[in-house]
Amino acid sequence: MNIPQHDSPSYRLAVEDTEFLLRDEMRAFRFGMEYAKAELLLRDWGVRSTVVVFGSARIPAPEAVQAGTKLAHLAPWYEVAREFGRLVSERGGALAPERHGDRSLRDNVVATGGGPGIMEAANRGAAEAGAPSIGFNIVLPHEQMPNRYSTPELTFRFHYFAMRKMHLAMRANALAVFPGGFGTFDELFEILTLLQTKKAPPVGVVLFGREYWTEVVNFQALRRHGLVDAADLDLFGLVDTAEEGWEWLTAHGLHAHTPPAEAPPADTIG
Repeated sequence: MNIPQHDSPSYRLAVEDTEFLLRDEMRAFRFGMEYAKAELLLRDWGVRSTVVVFGSARIPAPEAVQAGTKLAHLAPWYEVAREFGRLVSERGGALAPERHGDRSLRDNVVATGGGPGIMEAANRGAAEAGAPSIGFNIVLPHEQMPNRYSTPELTFRFHYFAMRKMHLAMRANALAVFPGGFGTFDELFEILTLLQTKKAPPVGVVLFGREYWTEVVNFQALRRHGLVDAADLDLFGLVDTAEEGWEWLTAHGLHAHTPPAEAPPADTIG
């Protein structure tokens, strides 16, 4: 064997050469692989549409609340998100896949960012209903660990925020947004922008927590200043309970066993 030639990095198969795959010039290929891996595995599972739940990773489960802590007053939202995940899973179609030839297709599967807090709560509610649910995790400086309730085979990890956002958006039949910080605002306003500009098909959006959202965002001031139209404020509803959120979404177009409208080309979402 010609050892120096055999051991040279240039001799490695491209798919096995990590150093090569991580070069700056290969970014477009890495981006494509992040799209394809989640896309193909979701297809394998027959996930046709989702209900996406956003919210803070910092909101603790009630059983984990420490008295007097700053976030204790937000802990009840964990239970609301948990109940909402269960309701969506029981009523939306995730437990009743439709047969299409040799495939079973599931609609309105709960999808979250895969982490703790509100994300964990929604995945937990789905798991308690016996339904699959999705976790779209992201690599962060302080590693985000997946919560224990997302379906293991549907638990993904992304490097690129843009690709993660695209997968969160592209199958969404509806979005439920709970109290959160910068990350939640980023995801919420990106989706509202896509809906406002008609770059994404129309879907219902509910914001859980009337008091929270009217305090932290003065939506009416945006309208008064002429920076958004009155119709833009109809893109979402404000609710306080899981049942109210489900009823608002079903009244605004969410149907069990119904996939979202045909999505726009991938390069317009994210």
